Amino acid sequence: MKSCGRSIALYVLLVCLLPGCSFFRDKPSGAYFEDDGPPDGGPNPASVANAVPKSEPLSRIGNSPYEVYGVTYVPIRKVSVGHVETGEASWYGRKFHGRTTSNGDVYDMYGMTAAHKTLPLPTYLQVRNLANGHEVVVRVNDRGPFLGGRILDLSYMAAQKLGVVATGTAKVRIEVVDGPVPAKAPVQSIALDRPEAVFFLQAGSFRLATNAHRLKADLAGAGVTDIRVVTVQIGQNLYHRVQVGPIHGSAAVSTQRGIVINVTGIEPKVVKECC
Repeated sequence: MKSCGRSIALYVLLVCLLPGCSFFRDKPSGAYFEDDGPPDGGPNPASVANAVPKSEPLSRIGNSPYEVYGVTYVPIRKVSVGHVETGEASWYGRKFHGRTTSNGDVYDMYGMTAAHKTLPLPTYLQVRNLANGHEVVVRVNDRGPFLGGRILDLSYMAAQKLGVVATGTAKVRIEVVDGPVPAKAPVQSIALDRPEAVFFLQAGSFRLATNAHRLKADLAGAGVTDIRVVTVQIGQNLYHRVQVGPIHGSAAVSTQRGIVINVTGIEPKVVKECC
C-alpha cells in the first residue's frame, strides 16, 4: 500500500511538471475544484479593462507538443485572425493566483487571461458568453482545460465579467483577434432620435436570479433609479434580464448607457419591450 501511495504521488508530481499543472486545475463537476474558487474581495469588474491585442512573438516555452492523460497535444504555431471555436468554458481562481503559467507568466486571477490546449501562446481572443451575450477580450497564456471536453479556462476576472463564476461553466464562442476590438454598437435601428420614444437598456441576462439582482444593486449604487428584472423563458430555461428604464428620449438613453458601461464594462442592448 505504501508503494502504491508513493507511485501515485510520483505520478502527480510528474503531471505537475506539465504546462499549467492542469491536473489540479480542471473542474470535472463544472464548479471550482477542491479549494480553488473566487477570492473574498477584489477589484470591481467594471474597473478592469479588456486585454489589448498587440503583436507578440511566440513564447519561448509552452508552444511545444506535450502529453496529458495519455493524450498528446500539438500546439498550433500560427493561427488566422477570425479563427472561431464554440464550446464550453470553465475558470480557475485563487488556488493558482501567483503561480507560473505555461508561457512563464505569473497567473493573476484579476487579469484578463485564459488557457487553451493548442492555440499559440500568446493569442488574443474575443470571448462571448452565448447565454447572456456578454463579451470580453483575453490573452491566452496557459494550457488547459483537459477534462470535460471544455475548450477554454478563463481567469476569475474574465469569468466574472462574462457571468460564468456562479455557474462554473458556460457555452462560449471564441474568435482570434489581432487589434483593438470595437465595442458592440447598440441597437440604434429603433429610432433613438425621436424625443418621445421610450426605451429600456438591457444591462445583462442571467440564468441565476441572484446574479441579476446583484447587478441591479450595483446599478442602483451607481445612481440608476429605474431598474427592473424581467424573467423570460426560452425553451426549458429561465433568464433573468436586468433592464434600465423606462427611458424617455435619446439624450436620456445616452446618459444611462454611460452609467451601465461604467458598471458592467459592456455595451447594453437597447430594447423597446421587456424581452
